[in-house]
Amino acid sequence: MLKGYNSDLTVRGRSYHIQTEDWGDANPFLVSRIFQNGAVLKTLKVPYSEALKESSVRTHEALKLALQKQHGEIMDALLEGRLP
Repeated sequence: MLKGYNSDLTVRGRSYHIQTEDWGDANPFLVSRIFQNGAVLKTLKVPYSEALKESSVRTHEALKLALQKQHGEIMDALLEGRLP
C-alpha cells in the first residue's frame, strides 16, 4: 500500500480538498475524493486493473505513477470546471 496525496485548491472562489489513496492489495483500488467544508462531493474509485492498464506489470513504481496520475487528473478536472 502506498501513501496517498492530498491537495488544497481554490477554484472560482471555492475551497476544495482532494485526497487520493491506494487501498492496497486486499482491496485493489485507487480512490480519490473531493471534499468541500468536510463533506465529500465526489468519489472516484478505480480498480488496479483499470488504473494500471498502460503498464504491463503491477509494480510499486507503476502503482505510484498511477496514483499520481489519478490525483493530477482529478485536480485538472476540478480546475477546468468538469467536476463539482
